[in-house]
Formats: sequence, structure tokens, C-alpha cells
Amino acid sequence: MGERKISHLNHAGLWEEWKERGNLEAKKRLIENYLHIVDYVSSRLAIGLPKNVSKDDLASNGVMGLIDAVDKFDYKRGLQFETYASFRVRGAILDSLRQGDWVPRSVREKAKKIEDAYQQLEQKHLRSVTDAEMSEYLNVSEKEFQHMLQEVAVMSLCSLEDPIREEESETRLSVMVDDKAKNPDYKVNEFFLKEALVKGLEKLTEKERTVVSLLYYEDLSLSEIAEVMSLSPSRISQLHSKAILRLRGTLEKHRELLMQND
Repeated sequence: MGERKISHLNHAGLWEEWKERGNLEAKKRLIENYLHIVDYVSSRLAIGLPKNVSKDDLASNGVMGLIDAVDKFDYKRGLQFETYASFRVRGAILDSLRQGDWVPRSVREKAKKIEDAYQQLEQKHLRSVTDAEMSEYLNVSEKEFQHMLQEVAVMSLCSLEDPIREEESETRLSVMVDDKAKNPDYKVNEFFLKEALVKGLEKLTEKERTVVSLLYYEDLSLSEIAEVMSLSPSRISQLHSKAILRLRGTLEKHRELLMQND
């Protein structure tokens, strides 16, 4: 297929050339125009990862996610491509991290133990539980509990991106991206999943909610949040870990209810 000169086209024109005419030069230009998304997402994810994880490797997998986004995006629906692509890029990077099994089994076990503890205690007390209560339940000192949170902090990057069910690819955050129309069953599940997230957020402490809001809705980095809240980066990391583990417990309960109703 012959390629037409497209240097004068704006983004809308490039999308039309690629989607309607299959112009590969237009696709290439689109990918180049949005490479900054890959750099932004990979840089944010790299902050809390071990030093042995290369940022270049993250970016390489992120580019694959960007290409996938360009292939699947429906420009006629009037959605923001940047938002859609960010989820695809992030998902591609996190998929590669999971496949690489970069989180030690011992860390996963500790995260699961903390998650279960939050779920059991908050179901019992019907409120947010304190660090002292968690420490007593886990039979560790408060200092040891804080150390456990620090250890699992690196894992919390993937927590909400994990599949709702182990055998499925749909993630807990995927409902936030409307890339296709969903059937009625999916919409009902989407409603209750969002309701579960809202309930989970209500159980968080004020500081935990602030961290989640600034990180996931205001797109601040952990170091930027530390400056805003006048706390140390390690303290922000702990608050983030606790928030994610609380939410995981709420969503796990939601998953169990879904399975009972299937």
C-alpha cells in the first residue's frame, strides 16, 4: 500500500488515516506523538521498584502497550486517548512484572497475611482498625508491623491491577476504562464492584484516603505526596500499602459474594 504524505495532519487527521485507510505512516506518527505517555508511566512505576528492575525494560513493555492502544482505540467515540493509553501502557508493564515474578514469595505471603487481618478485624469491628490492633492480631510489635508494611510496599503497585479472579484477565481497575460496550451482566457486576470500592474507601483513614486520591486521581508521585503532606516518603509508602491492603480485603469479600451468586 502506498503511503501518502501526512506531515501536515493533526491528531484527528492521523487517526482517520490510520483507522479508515490503514496508513502505517499515520500509525507510526501516532505512536511517536504519544511516547511521552510511556515515559511518564514507566517513570512513576519505577519509583517503588527494586533496583534490579530496569526502567528501560519497563519502557519497552510500555511501548507494546501503547501500540496495542493505538490498534484498539476507537477515535470516533470522543474519548481521551491519553487516559485510555495510560491504562494499556500501565497494564502491559505490570503484566511483564508479574510474568517476571519479581516479588519474592515471602513478601506475597506477608501481604496476604496483612490483607486477611484487615478483612477479619474490620468485619468484626465495622470500622478502620488501628496499627496497635493489627499488631496484636498478627502477634508482632508495632515496629515489626511497620517494617512488614515497608516490605510489601513495592508489591502494592500491582494490587489493584491484579485480576478480579485468578483465571481471568479482567482487573479491578479495568472497569474504569470504557473501551467497549458491555453486556447487562457485566454492567451489574461493574456497579457492585464500584460500590465495593466506595465502601472500601470509606474505611480508610483520612491520611490513607488523601494518599490514594493524590496518587491515583491527581497523578502525583509518592515523593510529591510526601512534600504535600509534610511526611517522609517512607511514611507515605506505608500509608499507601495499608490503603491498598484494606481495599484488597474489601474487593476479595466482593469476589467471594460474586462466586456465591454464580
